[in-house]
Amino acid sequence: MGKEVERQAWSNKVEFFLSCVGYAVGLGNVWRFPYKCYRNGGGAFLIPYILMLVLVGLPCFFLELAFGQFASLGPFTIWRASPLFKGVGFASIALSVLVSIYYNVIIAYSLFYMLVTFVSFDGDVPWATCNNPWNTQFCITESIRITDDMNETQKLNITLGRMNTTCVDNILDMGGMNFTDLSYNFTQTNLSTCSYVGRYKLPSDEYFSRYVLRLHEATDFGDVGGISLKLALTLLLAWIFVFFALKNGVKSSGKIIYFTALFPYVVLVILLIRGLTLEGYMEGIKFYVIPKWEKLATPQVWVDAASQIFYSLGPAFGSLLTMASYNQFKNNCYRDAILVAVINCATSVFAGFVIFAVLGFMAHVTNQEVGDVATGGPGLVFIAYPEGIARMPYPPIWAFLFFFMLLSLGMSSQFAMVEAIISALADEFPSTLRRNKAKLCAAVCLVLFLCGLPLVTNGGIWVLTLMDDYSGSYSLLFVCMIELIAIAWVYGHNRFLEDLYMMLGFKVNYYWVAMWKFVAPVIIVLILIASGIQFSPSGYGDFVFPTWVQGVGWGLVSIPIVLLLGTMLIQLIRYGGFRNASRPQKDWGPALPENRTGRYADYLEVVYESKKEDIQKNGVIEMDKNEPNIVEQMKKRRESSQYNKGYEMDEKPVAEQNGHTVQSEDDKL
Repeated sequence: MGKEVERQAWSNKVEFFLSCVGYAVGLGNVWRFPYKCYRNGGGAFLIPYILMLVLVGLPCFFLELAFGQFASLGPFTIWRASPLFKGVGFASIALSVLVSIYYNVIIAYSLFYMLVTFVSFDGDVPWATCNNPWNTQFCITESIRITDDMNETQKLNITLGRMNTTCVDNILDMGGMNFTDLSYNFTQTNLSTCSYVGRYKLPSDEYFSRYVLRLHEATDFGDVGGISLKLALTLLLAWIFVFFALKNGVKSSGKIIYFTALFPYVVLVILLIRGLTLEGYMEGIKFYVIPKWEKLATPQVWVDAASQIFYSLGPAFGSLLTMASYNQFKNNCYRDAILVAVINCATSVFAGFVIFAVLGFMAHVTNQEVGDVATGGPGLVFIAYPEGIARMPYPPIWAFLFFFMLLSLGMSSQFAMVEAIISALADEFPSTLRRNKAKLCAAVCLVLFLCGLPLVTNGGIWVLTLMDDYSGSYSLLFVCMIELIAIAWVYGHNRFLEDLYMMLGFKVNYYWVAMWKFVAPVIIVLILIASGIQFSPSGYGDFVFPTWVQGVGWGLVSIPIVLLLGTMLIQLIRYGGFRNASRPQKDWGPALPENRTGRYADYLEVVYESKKEDIQKNGVIEMDKNEPNIVEQMKKRRESSQYNKGYEMDEKPVAEQNGHTVQSEDDKL
């Protein structure tokens, strides 16, 4: 067996902190939170949002960081803590795989727009007008609104201008009427079938759907059309970026994160300053922040707040656990968890001001209400916001900054998810895969790129929407709930608190225990129930996907759940029942010998004594994969000045400090 390569670590605490910020602050902060905020009561939405942060988001975030940092292991191998739940690791990585596939396609869209705006610096952005080959007769640059101060003739002329004249002629002929007999009220009630209003599109809409996506060339899910070469190449470029960022592990990604995590804030400040100089910005800001207190009585508002904070912080993907596993054992992840959660929420609120300042301007210049131009998801970042930018002076500059910001936001999150996949595989097979980290990274990126090709077909946005609606929804919540149960109930909150004390040097209060054991699991169950009750079939625009496609979506939901429950069944059989499968393995605990103190010191002694004779005879020994570096660690430990001191902190053993009696593992179980 080849010699095992040592596991990497962050160069400093700042790299870890910025990586957590970059992971948590992603595209959802820009395209999802502002829309949900205005739809659910404006400023009043912040009350349930912050409450859900305290009750479910932050506890889950801290739990994963602490768990990963304590053991310095990836999502698979960390379940030495309780082998019964190793399927949680498989499920988490399955979620990261599914989300990484479509998330990088969104990044590819942003990259394409960024490149297009870069080559347009000498002119205008291509979605500014309706005079392009991809535009249709329904492309309009402005929408004339009918107001109460208009006279009958003005209203009638505007209404007829939005109608199919042939259709109007046919209806008038059938009724024996002519144009002079028409009135505004008559056209509204009797000629509505001739109206083009629902078919009008802004230039940015047609640019995205007809040029970037070529969606009009796809018929349905059975015929999504061919692969778009331009999007396939930008997707390949996006995966090349990911590869070079991760090929050397955190040694390379830790340096890149300084830019990808901080640059978006520079752009957000620039765009906010620009937005506050535009006409109509105040209407957009008012629309965003004015509280609608009556909305708080609506259950959907609370469900949206919980789901938004949950998906924004991103527990149960294995990424937080992986990033924390590269930390120094004594790092204060308690402080980091609180700061990152606060920064994430503050960024969401700040991004809302940036978005709605421009949407207010767009509503002003197109003579519409802010609510008519406000949307969420891809419609916001690739249609509504670009349309507003196109109406500013020097639009290529602002468009380039905006899409560069989206690229940076997306890449920070993508790095964390893909690193979780790579780390999980490398930690499971350390002697082979860890030494070939670059090759493993290349293989993972290549496979995920190939899996993403169906998403860059003409109808690829439908596939992307289906994956977005199903992949990281119900199954993510379920996996997180099982993770909470595994650590807080089966592994045991007392044991976990003692682990935290050993690592952090201070006792965390019982607020965390209450959240982990009771409040957070209950809230997750309520979200699952509410989501099931309010379920609506997946679709894009007016196209509701067929029943068989919804079945495929539920298949995506089932993949992580089947992996989790199937592995749990296998472990029960393998270990001979719940008791043996749920107790920690002997090699569970801190990775480094200087940190294996107290009850975790016994394993090093046992292994060292069992291998001592082989060491004296041969100098080296063959080790099982579950005994990495144990002999070397024990030799270092015996040479350490702290050897035989036991677990000391504040001159007291951990059991005495925490007020608990440290029992053997058998006694505890």
